[in-house]
Amino acid sequence: MKTLKIAIQKSGRLNEKSVELLKNCGLNFENYKSSLISPVSNFPLEILFLRDDDIPEYVQDGIADLGIVGENVIQETEVEVSYLQRLGFGKCSLKIAVPNNSDINSLADLHGKAIATTYPAILGKFLKEQNITSDIRTISGSVEISPGLGLSDAICDLVSTGGTLKSNGLKPFADVMSSEAVLIGSKSIAESDLVQELIQRVQSVLRAKETKYVVLNVEKQNLPAVIALLPGVKSPSVVPLAEEDWVAVHTVIPERDFWDRISQLKQAGAQGIVVMPIEKIIL
Repeated sequence: MKTLKIAIQKSGRLNEKSVELLKNCGLNFENYKSSLISPVSNFPLEILFLRDDDIPEYVQDGIADLGIVGENVIQETEVEVSYLQRLGFGKCSLKIAVPNNSDINSLADLHGKAIATTYPAILGKFLKEQNITSDIRTISGSVEISPGLGLSDAICDLVSTGGTLKSNGLKPFADVMSSEAVLIGSKSIAESDLVQELIQRVQSVLRAKETKYVVLNVEKQNLPAVIALLPGVKSPSVVPLAEEDWVAVHTVIPERDFWDRISQLKQAGAQGIVVMPIEKIIL
């Protein structure tokens, strides 16, 4: 049986979440900080710990079959890989930012201006789509200090909370792209049975994180109103209780709707509501 190779970030903002995801998929391995390869003991898989900038090309060239990397890195390296699953973590935005006292007020004002970035390919494509010609200055390291040093009129960089921009006297000006961690695969490996099994594990973990398991008690006369509020995976389970005219209802509720739905359930007559986390959901 072929042993798959998956590349993840060796260090940085995606490493911890990538390791957590793979372990939640039931994969047993050691997170060796000083090693490039870690074998999985209970699945035909080896984990490669690499620089995030190298992961897309390793996958494209078939050195790694799979990879977990930010979408911004994929777009910047301009590789040919398959997007297998968005992972919901590592979310951020690539934005153009300008100094607080800048006279740049519209995209058209960027004509002829210098923009510092570590993402020249993405920025260049964005500016071309907007019919804007700017001087793109590629910088490694702390891009946000370049306007203060007189190296540029604006910057294009990843923004998560905006705190770094604010501390350097900058303000977000335009959105270039949104990014999150993505599971990618080489063009030749995407249909592999092993890859599909791994994707199924990943999807089951992601579904579980998006839902809560809920058990509640309700009088039978209020059951229709309660069930109408509960989509479930397919439909809620209803179990008779020892007390006549009462039942227990088991279901799942999407995390995004959780508190609103709980309030609605109480108004519909639900009592004794118990909420539990879900480890995995397999459809």
